[in-house]
Amino acid sequence: MTGSPQATVPGSSTHRLGILYMLGAAFFFSLMSLLVKIAGRTLPAMELVLARGVVTLIISWTWLRAARIPMWGTQRKLLVIRGVLGFCGLACFYFAITRLPLAEVTTIHFLNPVLTALLAALLLRESVGWPLAVAIVTSLGGVLLVSRPDFLFGARAAALDPAGLAAAIGGAVFSAGAYVAVRKLARTDHALVIVFYFPLVAVPATLPLVWPVFVWPRGIEWWWLLGIGVSTQIAQMFLTTGLARLSAGRAMTVGYTQIVFAALWGAIFFDAFPDAWSAVGAILVIGGASLLAFTRDAPPGTARPGRSVRVDR
Repeated sequence: MTGSPQATVPGSSTHRLGILYMLGAAFFFSLMSLLVKIAGRTLPAMELVLARGVVTLIISWTWLRAARIPMWGTQRKLLVIRGVLGFCGLACFYFAITRLPLAEVTTIHFLNPVLTALLAALLLRESVGWPLAVAIVTSLGGVLLVSRPDFLFGARAAALDPAGLAAAIGGAVFSAGAYVAVRKLARTDHALVIVFYFPLVAVPATLPLVWPVFVWPRGIEWWWLLGIGVSTQIAQMFLTTGLARLSAGRAMTVGYTQIVFAALWGAIFFDAFPDAWSAVGAILVIGGASLLAFTRDAPPGTARPGRSVRVDR
């Protein structure tokens, strides 16, 4: 079955445990980004997407079989669309990681809660009101400070790589589309089925793109690829468990620690320290999405934008 998480009382043991789970999810998502950054120095980005997809496909299929859940779902066309959008979002995100500093690409990716709310309002006719307008302006302003395009800040500004920036923004847009699809699918299909369709689409879609640029992994590169898949799966498990114990606003706020972890990894492993512009931009992006999280009410029986659907176990 699918369902929406129930909020818990702040200060309770369940609430504290939910915060710990969300912190764990943020850590392992940032660890995945770090491994992609490291592996991306010698392996093509699409090869990393394929590795992630294969690991997720094996684990998802195993869980479905163990739970004896029909794996093909009810809204198959929409499930495939969700898989395509998720694949495009992940491919863009991984490519951006190989071209941009970790903290900056993570900050830009966190546009997706705001974009999800916008798409949900346009496609699902969900009423949002003024919080969405303020969140969009604030978050886009933050992304401008992070990216610092030449036409606004001058040629001497430390602008990000254009291809990486376009991929990061594209990844946020595709992820938002995938979340909207999940939001609709959650009313009829099990969360494990929704998760399963991502690798089911991503693996065959990646193969023709990987073939011309494939590099056979050597030595420690195999461990990097395995680590990308495993760390992502652990993060997803922590995320769904944490969301079952926290309200939307608190869960999203704790999730933003991923930006802090990404900044730490960048400083430790790549000597990349976010400057003042990026720090202020990150605060604006976080502020915009947090405003949306704490003021927006979701329709009954659905998950909020930017959140995963809980798996009842």
